[in-house]
Amino acid sequence: MTRIAVAGFQHETNTFAPFPTTLRQFQTGGAWPALTRGDAIRDVFADLNIPVSGFLRACRHDIAPILWAGAEPGGYVEQAAFDTITAEITKGIAKAAPDAVYLDLHGAMVTRDHPDAEAEILRRVRDTVGPDLPIAVSLDLHGNLSRAFFDLATIVTIYRTYPHVDMADTGARAAALLDHALQHGAPAKAFRQGDFLIPITAQSTEFAPGRDLYAHVAQADAVSADMALGFPPADIPDLGPSIFAYGTSQAQADAAADAILADLRRAAPDFDPRLLAPEAAIAQARAHPGPTIIADVQDNPGAGGTGDTTGLLRALNAGAVPDAILGLLYDPDSARAAHAAGLGATPTLPLGGAFDQFSAPLEAHVTVEALHDGPFLLTGPFYSNTHADLGPMARLHLVGTGIRVAVASRRAQNADQQMFRILGLDPSSHAIICVKSAIHFMADYKRISDHILFAESPGANPCNLGAIPYQNLRPGLRTGPEVAPKT
Repeated sequence: MTRIAVAGFQHETNTFAPFPTTLRQFQTGGAWPALTRGDAIRDVFADLNIPVSGFLRACRHDIAPILWAGAEPGGYVEQAAFDTITAEITKGIAKAAPDAVYLDLHGAMVTRDHPDAEAEILRRVRDTVGPDLPIAVSLDLHGNLSRAFFDLATIVTIYRTYPHVDMADTGARAAALLDHALQHGAPAKAFRQGDFLIPITAQSTEFAPGRDLYAHVAQADAVSADMALGFPPADIPDLGPSIFAYGTSQAQADAAADAILADLRRAAPDFDPRLLAPEAAIAQARAHPGPTIIADVQDNPGAGGTGDTTGLLRALNAGAVPDAILGLLYDPDSARAAHAAGLGATPTLPLGGAFDQFSAPLEAHVTVEALHDGPFLLTGPFYSNTHADLGPMARLHLVGTGIRVAVASRRAQNADQQMFRILGLDPSSHAIICVKSAIHFMADYKRISDHILFAESPGANPCNLGAIPYQNLRPGLRTGPEVAPKT
């Protein structure tokens, strides 16, 4: 029976984030599972919305599970962590002596030594298995992908939704495409790169033009076709959109890739970041008759944000908003202090603001209204059935206001209503719901409101790309559709 070695190593690296990503962060977990080895992968990932889960369910071959590791997006992955995890993967593959390899990667990992980290992973795997063994890879829609990476992989599949509700489906497509390669040989393939960057808040497939672009990708005349839109807060040459197409002939693959690239270029003027000043977002929310969701997009931990900025919270407080909830605020010190004080206590705490390049702490007199130890089940479409552990958590009511803050001890983007509910907050019953996320929250929160606003408060995930101090972009790449190319 054909034997497939299976491994995963995921990280979305924000090169502007003020902290490194260490081996411990891969080992600890949080909103995603901690580093998992061997046969435990089958159990841990059985029902999750993660590519490896979909691959395992769809694969009809003998599986040799090796390792899966992922960490919350953040700064550069430390080289020692990268080398340690990659070495364990390659040693496991060598020991398995497989007929093919499947890798669940992200596409936007960066280390100080390897700006194209996924290509480096594939180089090391290729050194292990040789040039001809089929390697299937699934990737995030936000991958920053190079021709070197494309050349090293036999086949690639990429998410087609943002919020990423099709992660497991993408792994299943990789299993089907790998079967095709095993039966018929490696397909003809074509690779294209876009020539402009797209802000994260403009990339969603919940609205145009992303919705229409990905509908066309799915209907491409090819064995398979996919497109990544890129992860903008990364100062590397291979930043931005890329297209992968596979065909029964080179002509078919080229035609599919060229058609998708033409669609992308036509859509360029329609990519709107939809950013509002916090005060403007709050004013619009207060004028709306039902619940409004305000995304604190530039402090999204899911894109490397610190999760602890206080810009939006200050605007809520200054505006005397009568009813608002905000979360998750990453503040282990305040969570620890709330647990020590106990329910009903009214301490004065410096909330957030540990990374003062973005905001200062907000000194607040609070009532401790609810406490939680951290482990709970996420139930929304994005995290779907993930057992999270965010450490000690607390619900804090800013005394004399209508504002309540959900505080956690580990960074995680708020893309699931359970992150409020486990602290006794029902988002649907509040007028303003502020989430530290960019787009993924929409998968769950759109169930309670379609009035969604993006607030431009300072943070490590800049969505106004013209303000990013890039130094390493390739020549000809524009930081926006109407911006002159970099020379």
